[in-house]
Amino acid sequence: MHTVVTGASNQIGYFLLPQLAQQHSVTAISRQMPAAHVIQDQNIQWIQQDLQTEPLTISQPFILLHLAPIWLLPHLLQALPQQHQLQHVIVFSSTSRFTKTHSPDEREQKVVKDLTEAETAIMQQCEQRQIPWTILRPTLVYGCGLDKNVAFITQFIKRFGFFPIVGQGQGLRQPVHAEDLAQACVNILQNPVTYNKAYNLSGGETLTYRQMVMRIFQQQHQPIRIIPIPSRLFKLALKLINWLPMFKHVSPTMIDRMNQDLCFEHQNAQQDFNYQPRPFLPKNNGKPA
Repeated sequence: MHTVVTGASNQIGYFLLPQLAQQHSVTAISRQMPAAHVIQDQNIQWIQQDLQTEPLTISQPFILLHLAPIWLLPHLLQALPQQHQLQHVIVFSSTSRFTKTHSPDEREQKVVKDLTEAETAIMQQCEQRQIPWTILRPTLVYGCGLDKNVAFITQFIKRFGFFPIVGQGQGLRQPVHAEDLAQACVNILQNPVTYNKAYNLSGGETLTYRQMVMRIFQQQHQPIRIIPIPSRLFKLALKLINWLPMFKHVSPTMIDRMNQDLCFEHQNAQQDFNYQPRPFLPKNNGKPA
């Protein structure tokens, strides 16, 4: 079966494409073309395309793995011809649609709204066209330095030699490696048990925010220097440095969540497609060469 991967240059695609190419012909679509060494596989055809303005034009039967932002997919599905060749849609959402529901941050509220509305629209459109769908909602994704969580902590530690947290940083986390999500996609392909279902995909280990930061220090072979800072002082400092590119994505609500539990079960994924995520061991956090 031919597979089409949209948003193929993100960190899940980095691990997914080589696995797919071993058994399938692949069309990889991204807004920007990747480095030359990434596009050498003969089973992968790369297409540079803006999904917001251009429809999918695949003439043969195919499975779609949508790694791009989920809110782009309803428009793509709507633009498909009535006699389409799409056999199955696998799309990534996020557990943020649950964890940020009560966030006071307007940007985060918009993310929740966009995720929720996109999931609903995809289910409705797929059911109308009789296309099986599978929605995957990972927790905190890391793997090759392209995320804004583990990679950010790693970069901060490398640059400053310490890391600040609010209080004790006791909020629980389940970091999930991008390669485990890629393997989940492979296991779901042509697996009817997963049709018309949504799965929360957490990592293989639950640890506190503080323990996660400590593990990153250890991976970097640096002495652990974690500095507790009062929430009010942390937020004041953030206002002063938020204009810097490194800190632009950090919000006051992210600081508050250091002590909030963000945990999800994944037994149904384990049962349906043998999902077996690894424990948190942050390696390969530098960007791919």
